Amino acid sequence: MTISADHTAPGKAGQGQPVPEQAEDTYLAGAAAEAVRKFGITAEDYMLPARHQIQMVDQDGNLKHHSEQGAEPGHEYPLPGDDELLAAYEQLVVGRRVNDQNSALVRQGRMAVYPSSHGQEACQVAAALCLAEGDWIFPTYRDAVAVMARGVDPIEAMTIFRGDWHGGYDPLKHKVGIQCTPLTTQLLHAVGVAHAAKLRGENTVVLAMCGDGATSEGDFHEALNFAAVFHLPVIFFVQNNQYAISVPLAHQSVAPSLAHKAVGYGMAGERVDGNDVVALLAVLDRAVKLAREGSGPLLVEAHTYRMQAHTNADDATRYRQDSEVAQWVARDPLTRMRKYLTDRGLLDDGGEARITEKAESVAAQLRAGLGEDMPIDPQDLFRYVFANQTPQLKEQSELVADELARDAAGAGSESEATK
Repeated sequence: MTISADHTAPGKAGQGQPVPEQAEDTYLAGAAAEAVRKFGITAEDYMLPARHQIQMVDQDGNLKHHSEQGAEPGHEYPLPGDDELLAAYEQLVVGRRVNDQNSALVRQGRMAVYPSSHGQEACQVAAALCLAEGDWIFPTYRDAVAVMARGVDPIEAMTIFRGDWHGGYDPLKHKVGIQCTPLTTQLLHAVGVAHAAKLRGENTVVLAMCGDGATSEGDFHEALNFAAVFHLPVIFFVQNNQYAISVPLAHQSVAPSLAHKAVGYGMAGERVDGNDVVALLAVLDRAVKLAREGSGPLLVEAHTYRMQAHTNADDATRYRQDSEVAQWVARDPLTRMRKYLTDRGLLDDGGEARITEKAESVAAQLRAGLGEDMPIDPQDLFRYVFANQTPQLKEQSELVADELARDAAGAGSESEATK
């Protein structure tokens, strides 16, 4: 969240008055306390989210007046640059095409499962674009669009969903954690990487993605508490898409918002419209800047919606109404951004055609790559368990190799006999 140097938030403790030193020290320590002192706001103003979620472009694609964006002292965000907005729109279009293509590939039996982020692409894109090349991102199983936006090859990103035995890509090369289905474990991994980077003196920011359901897990508490206590440069990015599979948010938490959970850990929290890529970029860009400057961890909640079922194995009609889904169709991040850029003269028919062609190229790559059978090597069962193979694994590996060789010899003999 942005910290205003000239104002205290109206209606909050400390309005128009200097902040008592002992109050600052009671709530915050280290660099965060220094930020509070430097900018003359209360600790509560620093940690609590704005009263209204940050939204810059409304659902009809119109830029809102500054006074209506949810901004207030301590929560003020400049508009992202035009180049960043165009790059985000391109990734939005590609991401939507990828979501729809993968859903079709599941129906064709070429993928085992796919948790679509259709309707949540703005969160995916902003999460990837706000980071520098050397920063890390730890995605959930639903964040394949963010993974690809970080530069991971589409086929490698989809490997895990076709039922292969490995994650598909090199996390160290791309600074992207492997997607996996255990809920919330990636937050602990993100905190560990941030802690290691801090110990090494590296200028690394880590963005950890999760859903609203993850905030009910113990790992969520452990990750946030550790990050806050050790003052780590981690941004916890919660995509609140209203449902933890079939459980609505109201059955998980009665907090004013998930962003309000930040104050319990002594970190800053903010709420943003998760279907407004302009606001998402503004909030996350600022969060990354603050984390890199040493202000400690931050929690950002994006309010969005899962337009499609949890996965292809889920029947969403069992727990929500079509009328509810229809209300969110009008808030689609893709059409909203397209209108905003077109009205500003930043996007024309030629640009739209170029981006659409790129999206179709990625879809064709997915169709071709996921239609190929992957070669299977049984020795992979033993090759990647330990860096130095144990005697037991070596014995098992040799046993399998011997059995396969005898099977091959037997098949060869039968073939000669039938000639």
